Amino acid sequence: MFLPLGDSPNPPGRPFVTWAIIALNVAVYVWMLPFSFQPADPNDPAFGAYLQAIADDRHLSMTEVRQVAGGLSAYDLVVFRHGFHPASPTIAGLLASMFLHGGLMHLLGNMLFLWIYGDNVEYRLGHVLYLLTYLGTGAVAGFGDLLIRMGSNLPAVGASGAISGVLGLYFVWFPHNRVRTYVFLFPLFVNVVELPARLVLGAFVLIDNLLPLVFGGEAGVSHGAHIGGFVAGAVFAFVTRGGLLRRAGPGTRPGFTAATDPGDDLGTQRAVPPPIRSAAPASIREALEHGRWEEAAKAFFDAPRARTRTGIGPWDKIRLGDALRLHGHARPALAAYQRALVDHPAGPGRAAAHLGAAKVLLESFDNPTAAYQHLHGALEERPDAQEEAEARALLDRLRGLVRHVHRGFPA
Repeated sequence: MFLPLGDSPNPPGRPFVTWAIIALNVAVYVWMLPFSFQPADPNDPAFGAYLQAIADDRHLSMTEVRQVAGGLSAYDLVVFRHGFHPASPTIAGLLASMFLHGGLMHLLGNMLFLWIYGDNVEYRLGHVLYLLTYLGTGAVAGFGDLLIRMGSNLPAVGASGAISGVLGLYFVWFPHNRVRTYVFLFPLFVNVVELPARLVLGAFVLIDNLLPLVFGGEAGVSHGAHIGGFVAGAVFAFVTRGGLLRRAGPGTRPGFTAATDPGDDLGTQRAVPPPIRSAAPASIREALEHGRWEEAAKAFFDAPRARTRTGIGPWDKIRLGDALRLHGHARPALAAYQRALVDHPAGPGRAAAHLGAAKVLLESFDNPTAAYQHLHGALEERPDAQEEAEARALLDRLRGLVRHVHRGFPA
């Protein structure tokens, strides 16, 4: 058994929407709980329809149908009425199903996952967009369930489809986070360990959903909804990576200044090699070399992406990011660093680009968890001694800005 207990690092602030979603799910369950102890009314039209749906879905004999009928509760009929039916899908049923659960363990498992992974995603998206994304990926999860169980009248309930969307977002945006996991493999191994988040979430998709979907697994689990929600979240996160960031506040977070040193300038900020003389457009390169950063920035962002992708070397993009950052233009600075990373997936300059992006995220966006991803990435890019020292110093300072940072960093 593998049970996630928490993740790291966690953002500052309070994830109000995550808490509200958890509270609403719990409130609905508590409100519906008395119906679980009331036997279903055989005269209710939903009684016969639900039995027929179960019999058709699970190919039950008449004896088995009678056994099921004897155990039905009033809660089961409420779920049947308001759950999501692939055979007759409705928007109302889709939304209602996100807040109904099949039992206490179903509820607790879903809320545990949302509590662990929701705060980082909410902090990155902001409260309103996070709520809309949660509901949107939940809707796509319903479509995934519909594709797998097309024609079924058996209702699906639970927040796991929408929560799977949150997991997909987390998988893309926080690749270096760690998850504290209780591992119970008695008698071989019983302990709490920190595992890479992508390993834990990858196991959720592959072992808990894809394999059971292909080879047959536990009845009553909507693997299509889980996979659909996860894919929707991952695709949304991949498409919008770097484009969805909380806007900078009125000031910077204490402890981080606009420059690394009061005497910093573009020539002394970082001991970088000379700009790579690729086929960079002469106007952009010349403007950078003569300190005309505004002219360079306008030419860079106005130029077709296909031209700047290979026509401008990574160090030119990093120098442009440095100039924009030091002059208070956070968003274009971050875009320049990200272009250096995306356009040049290998080679020199990647550690410097990661460091520049981390500084912008800390200085201007108050986003230490996103900065952590870049600092961790910088340490994986074989940085020089100065870059490594700077990254580790920022990681040490980052400990005071988040609730928890895991014990291990790249060696």
